[in-house]
Amino acid sequence: MSNSDIGVIGLAVMGANLALNLESRGFLVSVFNRTQGVTKRFAEGRAKGRGILPTYSLVSFVQSLTRPRKIVVMVKAGVAIDTTINQLVSLLDQGDVIVDGGNSLWTDTQRREGVLRKKSIHFIGCGISGGEEGALTGPSLMPGGSPDSWEVVSPILRRIAAVVESEPCCLYIGPDGAGHYVKMVHNGIEYGDMQLICEAYAILKNVLGLSHLELREVFSKWNHGELSSYLVGITAQILDKMDPETGKPIVEVILDKAGQKGTGKWAIASAVDQGVAAGVLYAAMEARILSSRREERLIASRVLSAPPQRPFTGDRMGLINAVEDALYASKIVNYAQGMDLLAKASKHYNWNLNFGNIVAVWRGGCIIRAQFLSCMKRAYENKPDLGNLMLDPFFHSALSKRQEGWRFAASVALQHGVPVPALGAGLTYYDSYRNPSLPANLIQAQRDFFGAHTYERVDKPGTFHTKW
Repeated sequence: MSNSDIGVIGLAVMGANLALNLESRGFLVSVFNRTQGVTKRFAEGRAKGRGILPTYSLVSFVQSLTRPRKIVVMVKAGVAIDTTINQLVSLLDQGDVIVDGGNSLWTDTQRREGVLRKKSIHFIGCGISGGEEGALTGPSLMPGGSPDSWEVVSPILRRIAAVVESEPCCLYIGPDGAGHYVKMVHNGIEYGDMQLICEAYAILKNVLGLSHLELREVFSKWNHGELSSYLVGITAQILDKMDPETGKPIVEVILDKAGQKGTGKWAIASAVDQGVAAGVLYAAMEARILSSRREERLIASRVLSAPPQRPFTGDRMGLINAVEDALYASKIVNYAQGMDLLAKASKHYNWNLNFGNIVAVWRGGCIIRAQFLSCMKRAYENKPDLGNLMLDPFFHSALSKRQEGWRFAASVALQHGVPVPALGAGLTYYDSYRNPSLPANLIQAQRDFFGAHTYERVDKPGTFHTKW
């Protein structure tokens, strides 16, 4: 076999599938895993007979690559990435490129890129979305680094990405940590979308009492309309799956304790630092935290009273349509908050992000891919400096059209004791953002009262303090 075009380090699910994707697009691929048995099983199994070269030391791995060497690292974020990079550096030459395809913290990416730049080694922090299927068949890729670094790997990365309207879902995002930051925000939006879908499911199930077959039909119908998306689509598939052991819908035998990784927490921390209201993400994260405290919830369920359980006597189809409206409207807010975070970070870090390009990258391969994103792409093409997604004519019209149903669905959920934290946060954000007069004047008076923090006035400039 000739020297490989690219190498992949780390053969867990994502790394193995990415290697197979690269090979399927015509590239010769070298692979390495620190556990030799993993490499051997991959070589003798899924990679057998393909243009994939297994290597069993970093030295042989590096020596197998065509210069400038291109290496994609798919190991756990944090210490493992730093360890791998440190081991590679002494083996690489100037002009070689390392691509970190994990979910690394963007500040770590900034640090690594700066260190490697001094050694004249290129470094790309590339967010990858799409799960194991996307890695194998075409993910959404969000590469960040220097333009020179991007030029070295762009022909390869663009070829393996998902394609929408003849355009690869892989575009240069921006300098240093921009790619991983955008991936982090993508994951934050993903958290919000998932929670909103679950709240819609809870209203339909717990208020209307829809069966799993009826629920499947509702989500399947939604997936053929304006809510068409990967997450709504898989929800319909999940609701259609039966547990072979009990004969019950599989979703009803899955314990209601949701897990999480680091990206959601990082996004929340960054939103606070950047002064961005991201209530849908906050609510989604809080919902996962509360779900993990199941034993406490079981005790509380026997102590804390619920509202009287009365059957819903209104228009059932009207409520289903209202929940659809609420989900769509809250989704707009979720994306608006995510894009606001990107805008603030872009300014803070001087990244000059192109929001139309970012949205284009999300239209295929990734977890938050949706029909909805084509409308977002047009919004940013029409006005690149759009201040808030809700202010785009298409989206503020969509919100206005769905406002009555949104409020009705939220009120019915609250009356029946069905928690809808993300949906409620979305509606609260909408009402706060559109309101020219908020009660923060009283907060400022309180702060001035107990801490002499001063305040501004509506009728003249300057800062003031009252002797209370």
